[in-house]
Amino acid sequence: MEYPSSQKSIIALGPWLQTPTGSYMLEWEQARLDAMTADIFGFHAMQIGVPQIKALQANRMRHKWLTDSRVPDAGDAQTSVVVTHDFAELPFASQSLDLVVLPHVLEFAAEPHQILREVERVLIPEGQVIICGFNPASLWGIRQTAGRMSGVHFLPQNAEFISLLRLKDWLKLLNMEVNRGHFGCYAPPFTSSKWLHRFAFMEKAGNRWWPYFGAVYMVQAIKRVKGMHLVGPAFSKQVIKAGRGVPATNKIHKADHKEVEP
Repeated sequence: MEYPSSQKSIIALGPWLQTPTGSYMLEWEQARLDAMTADIFGFHAMQIGVPQIKALQANRMRHKWLTDSRVPDAGDAQTSVVVTHDFAELPFASQSLDLVVLPHVLEFAAEPHQILREVERVLIPEGQVIICGFNPASLWGIRQTAGRMSGVHFLPQNAEFISLLRLKDWLKLLNMEVNRGHFGCYAPPFTSSKWLHRFAFMEKAGNRWWPYFGAVYMVQAIKRVKGMHLVGPAFSKQVIKAGRGVPATNKIHKADHKEVEP
């Protein structure tokens, strides 16, 4: 059964993550997600798809869900699993979630912009979304393009890469302000774990010399609501002091003070 706007073949991403290249990317993304989600506070957080990535394991919110189109394996399950047939129709109330994480979901969706609209709907004002994606302007992206011509794919073949500029335009239309982002996986597109880790020194060099050409990007955005002002509790009430009374004297002309002679 094919869903209109949920997944094309995101299931293929799971086996790819077990390859040396996939493990290398997963290691970088997991460390970055742990650092980004650890200081995001609230009550409700949700990860959409890809249960192999534990996007919320470092987050300390009380309620955390994994939303997937199928029941994950026992080893992949997180705290709570919500099964939905379409990521563009999430079973959550509007403005009910503080954090949503999309690990490589948009690239396999038939209508990625519709999923973003749904994410915007369920986020509370000032809620946050984190999106992981493959960067087409990278060595991995170039090899994937060449592999499509030769029939030898380096990355999951049905993934449609979304450029960072295009993603930012979509977020801007939904009044989501990009807060911060990261690029990673600058190593050449090797299929051997030995060679990937041998070129791991390129991670630091890439961040310094060619920061926009990492194979993977991660973007964090905040939902902004126009005309809304957050009002906190009044911890101290300022006492309005009454002004002191100042006697007003009328000016008396000298002519009025002349003595009247008898």
